[in-house]
Amino acid sequence: MKTTVNYTTLELVEGDITALDTGAIVNAANERLAHGGGVAGVISRRGGPAIQRESDEWVRRRGRVPTGSAAITSGGNLRARYVIHAVGPIYDGTARSAELLGSAVRAALQMADERELKSIALPAISTGIFGYPMEEAARVMLRAAIEYLKGTTALERVVFCLYGRPAFEIFSRELAAQTN
Repeated sequence: MKTTVNYTTLELVEGDITALDTGAIVNAANERLAHGGGVAGVISRRGGPAIQRESDEWVRRRGRVPTGSAAITSGGNLRARYVIHAVGPIYDGTARSAELLGSAVRAALQMADERELKSIALPAISTGIFGYPMEEAARVMLRAAIEYLKGTTALERVVFCLYGRPAFEIFSRELAAQTN
């Protein structure tokens, strides 16, 4: 499913984010950038040891990555040149969770723009072990991306790469609702 927002293609795909050919992929990270499980573990394993090594160096130099913000490393052995590690919230049902999730999306997109990238792919941040409900995450993440893309950006393509048909269908319904 695709739509256009202010000259940028916003696309939904179902699949493996590590296989995408984009300038950056986004990792659903924790504040310590310890990439053990979930999408973070997959990205780290497929990208090779450089990603965790660079993540450790980022934290050593700058400290933990606050929830709602992002850090960047190389893509290691991945097709993507960079991995942007966006730290989403642990879901607690408050408005603050939505605020932090939207902030993590905007931080990732901004980091891609700062590197003058043309494309970026994001997973459903915080919906794994952080417990964010998929329906609400889709609403918050797509709204944040659409609002960002209405501003000045060099991004030509923003992909939400969803793992599994149910996640893809939820994001598809929400994208249709937000763009109609």
